[in-house]
Parts: sequence; C-alpha cells; structure tokens
Amino acid sequence: MAGRGEQGTRLCGAALGPAEDHGAAPERVLFPPAFSVSEIKNKQRRHFMFLRWKQQQRKEKLANKKKRKKEREALGDQAPPKPVPKTIENQRVYDETTVDPNDEEVAFDEATDEFAPYFNRQTVPKILITTSDRPRGRTVRFCEQLSSVVPNSHVYYRRGLALKKIIPQCIARNFTDLIVVNEDRKIPNGLVLSHLPDGPTAHFKMSSVRLRKEIKRKGKEPTEHMPEVILNNFTTRLGHSVGRMLASLFPHDPQFIGRQVATFHNQRDYIFFRFHRYIFKSEKKVGIQELGPRFTLKLRSIQKGTFDSKFGEYEWIHKHREMDTSRRKFHL
Repeated sequence: MAGRGEQGTRLCGAALGPAEDHGAAPERVLFPPAFSVSEIKNKQRRHFMFLRWKQQQRKEKLANKKKRKKEREALGDQAPPKPVPKTIENQRVYDETTVDPNDEEVAFDEATDEFAPYFNRQTVPKILITTSDRPRGRTVRFCEQLSSVVPNSHVYYRRGLALKKIIPQCIARNFTDLIVVNEDRKIPNGLVLSHLPDGPTAHFKMSSVRLRKEIKRKGKEPTEHMPEVILNNFTTRLGHSVGRMLASLFPHDPQFIGRQVATFHNQRDYIFFRFHRYIFKSEKKVGIQELGPRFTLKLRSIQKGTFDSKFGEYEWIHKHREMDTSRRKFHL
C-alpha cells in the first residue's frame, strides 16, 4: 500500500512539473493524451489536478471562441450562420395538439369558450384571493403582494369556510375568478385558480416563492397602473387554455405609462412568473427592474366547472408515471 501511495505522488509531481514544488503556478499545463485524474491516489493532489484540468478546458474553449469570432468578422456577410446548440427544448417530441394560429377549429373554440367574454371585452376581471385555513405570515404577505400585482383583486381570509360555500358568494358579488393559495409547513406550496361562474378550475403546484424583500436589486413598489401581460411558449391546446386562463386575470387594456409587465414563461411545463418595470435608458437601450413577487407553477389538473373535489369531472390530470416517460416530451 505504501508503494502505491508513493507511486501516485510521483505521478502527480511529474504531471505538475518542477514549478509546483516552489509554489509558482505555470501559465499552462499540458496533460498527456491518456491522462486520467482518477488514476491519482492522493486525494488532495487529485482534487488539485482536477481543478487545473477544468481551468485548462475553459481556457481552450475561450480561445476557440475568440478564434471563431475573428474568422466571422474577417468573412463579414459571407460568414456561415451560427450553429444552433442542442437543448431539450429544441429537441422536443412533436405534439399533435400543437396550436396553429390559422386553424379554424381553434378560432371557433376561442370564440365560444368560458374566457370569450373577457377577450371580447364584455367583462372586467374581478379577483378574490384567499388562503387555506389558518395561514401563516409568509402566506399572508404573499397574498397581499399578489393582490398588488393583479389589478382589481381583493384578499379575504377563509375563517373556516369551505370552498363550496365561498364560490356561490363570489358569484353573487360578481367576482370573475377565485385564487386559493395553499400552504404546507408555513410555506406556500399550491394554487387553485377557478374561473367563475362556470369554470374551469386549475390546480397548480407552487414552488420557489420569493417575496419582495428577498429579491436582490429590486425596484420600487409597483404602482396601480394596469400591467402588460406576456405569455411565452404556451403552444399546445392544453397550454393555450392555461394561457387564456392566466391572461383573463388582468384587465384587457394595459396602461403603458406605468411601464409594468407581468410575464408567464412556460419552460419544460414549469410556468415562471415575473413582474418587472422597464426603464428607457436611451433610444436603443432599455433596462428592467424586478418588482416581485416571483414564483413557479406546475400544472397538476384541470377540472370542468367550479371546484368540486368529490364529484368534479377532470379534463386533464398529470400522471407522473405515465406522462413523464421522456425528458423531451412536454404537455403545455
């Protein structure tokens, strides 16, 4: 065993070179073609050599990038197009339900679904935000900040009432949507969105909740202007319906003078919410400030009609073992 340790140390010393014995780091380390860090027995030396190898890889990658950039500048307009990197998103498995904007069936569904009165500007959104029973401070603060993002929204606390009793009261008071924020271990972990009076109802898993005070380099408090709404990557029929449900929470006519934007970005079936204010630095440059809060949603189910956990009919349910068989298959 002692012979092996000495041999591993000698290998490391030979690879590092004599400069390492005096504490001076060489400018570049040339590793042999068949070099393997795992062959080094000494743990400290192995870790050090791995860091040096990673540093050399980064330098070579940066040098190649600069070389390609100079070649493209020299060729000018004759330069070949940049290669598109392979990602999970652009290798997505084709979905038959992908929405075509010119599809007559899709246009008919949009004109006759539950959200058509909103998009036809016949109704104005009025939102009720409530919580689970006995909410903790973090959930209460999140609901208050969410109400400052969604215009014409009101926060009320459950006080032991069941949702089946709350929904008729909301309909009688002309609320168009009901948002219920659930929590577990004092952390918001779920969101139920029910469109009134006829549904549908969506259940989301909520994660990565950040309040305003937890966001670095945040802007000032949001104003009462109606924000713009941006929906990204809701491409399938299911994603199209979810996007229309989220868009119907905000008034149809934004006030651009407020320069506030609410973004729902779908990536790999995770819906990331961000609330920003953009600032014009010059005629060509625009900066943004995040106002908060931020959170991430994951669709669990869509139910026809309003919330009914016992007799409700579900349009779509996320079944983990059946639907998550491929990393490149997405549903929204």
